[in-house]
Amino acid sequence: MDLKRINDHVSVSGQIQPADIAALKAAGFVAIINNRPDGESSDQPAGVEIEAAARAAGLAYHFIPLGREGVSPDMVERTKSVLEGSAGPVFCFCRSGTRSTTLWALSQAGTMDAGEIIREAAEAGYDMSHLAGHLSRD
Repeated sequence: MDLKRINDHVSVSGQIQPADIAALKAAGFVAIINNRPDGESSDQPAGVEIEAAARAAGLAYHFIPLGREGVSPDMVERTKSVLEGSAGPVFCFCRSGTRSTTLWALSQAGTMDAGEIIREAAEAGYDMSHLAGHLSRD
């Protein structure tokens, strides 16, 4: 698991395994957002397996898949709701972390300055500059 910290409240990574949940719990995460649709890859564990491991460890689990259909306002709002409703750090994952970072960035529009969103994502290794027009407060 290649965990990348965006800020004190959110980190992202590529695909995780159920066995990774204990390390996430030990690292202080309180919630997991799974942004990867089931069945994208034959070696990908089913979301229900990760959900079961998360719940057994006492972590909240949220399934907000971002697939070929693209981002919807509902996905952005659900992401924002999880982030705002969590009493501690949230861990998000997809295949590479890019979709998770995209949903985080869009969920912060109007809350954080667009430049700050882009900078925090870049420091974690993700280029969100193409979203600049969607991230401004105007």
